[in-house]
Amino acid sequence: MAIDRLDAALIRLLDEEPRLGVLECSRRLGVARGTVQARLDRLHARGVVRGFGPHLDPAALGFAVTAFATLEIRQGRGPDVRAHLASIPEVLELHTITGRGDMLCRLVARSNADLQRVIDHVVEFEGILRASTAIALENPVPYRVLPLVAAAVEEPEKP
Repeated sequence: MAIDRLDAALIRLLDEEPRLGVLECSRRLGVARGTVQARLDRLHARGVVRGFGPHLDPAALGFAVTAFATLEIRQGRGPDVRAHLASIPEVLELHTITGRGDMLCRLVARSNADLQRVIDHVVEFEGILRASTAIALENPVPYRVLPLVAAAVEEPEKP
């Protein structure tokens, strides 16, 4: 399931300039248009490339505060809690986790006062027993995957 150097170069190119067409990608990579299209189709089918939409900045949309909430949930209520959280626009991400909590949410809000409103909305559901929230102050390493792309094509060390 590994990717090769051409896949990595294609992914890197589209990450840098997501509006490039297949023909321009093929020109820049020095391969046939059909090769690029086949590679994109294969990467998409395997779930490596999940979409081609714009990357949005919540702060630019007016949601300047980012927080992470660790939730403890009532046993057996996981599916209901997931549905509740998915209905809240300010919940950007949800992970089930190990450790003290059961779920970890990435939340956004317009301000610290608005964050209280979002948290109140999150915990109003009876399946959520407790929430512990931390406000993010800075994002020195934004979400990224290109280093993983490079690591995926590295040659394994020889013994």
